[in-house]
Amino acid sequence: MSNNTPPAKPADTSAVSEMWAALRPLTAARIGLPRTGASLTTAALLDFRLAHARARDAVGAALDSEALLTALAALPQPALVCRSAATDRRTYLMRPDLGRQLDDASRVRLQSSPAPGALAIVLADGLSAQATQTHALPLLQALLPLLAAQGWTLAPMVVLHNGRVAAGDAAARALQASAVLVLIGERPGLSSPDSLGAYLTWAPGPASSDADRNCVSNIRPQGLAPEMAAKKIAWLLDQMRRQQRSGVALKDLTGQLPAPG
Repeated sequence: MSNNTPPAKPADTSAVSEMWAALRPLTAARIGLPRTGASLTTAALLDFRLAHARARDAVGAALDSEALLTALAALPQPALVCRSAATDRRTYLMRPDLGRQLDDASRVRLQSSPAPGALAIVLADGLSAQATQTHALPLLQALLPLLAAQGWTLAPMVVLHNGRVAAGDAAARALQASAVLVLIGERPGLSSPDSLGAYLTWAPGPASSDADRNCVSNIRPQGLAPEMAAKKIAWLLDQMRRQQRSGVALKDLTGQLPAPG
């Protein structure tokens, strides 16, 4: 008995290619990558390897504190350079616990510049010094006027080498600050090796955990623009002070606020 099922029509590859070409500019994700047989095309494969190399470089790069201090000189707030207990980049990556602590000299330096009840702002390299180096200044330029309008007193800013988020808690305690804002390079991805994160904690203490923090992430021109991030951070800081709490106890309602007229 013969099979009368008509053969399947070959896919219109040109139409499929055009569809993916129209969608790719809408996202940084790698979608509809062109293939040759079972493999990616040479151009797509090389692009992937370049992105992977950039992510690896971002993790290993050191913070240029002198260049950052020069940039921060445009702001009205003084800055102090400090270090975590991780003595070098390799130790920082292999010993996360040391990156959460200040070294003794830094703790003493901050204790000598107390700012009781103030807001501490810590700029840490995290897993992408490039993010802090590039995006911290534009964010602060947009944020500081908003904080001044809210009546915040600011402690000296802290530029922290080999620091993780929890090291900001230690810095705030040494400064006797009531709250801390940590600007830190986030773990690089294949589309964003320079993403900056902001972590906000009210009354940071030795037992503070991620549940006690609010986070604003992906701050960069291709993600959350510095001006928009500044408004979100300022709103959260204002609500932290009003409600005397942060983290899971403080809901981010900025998405429900009316758009500016």
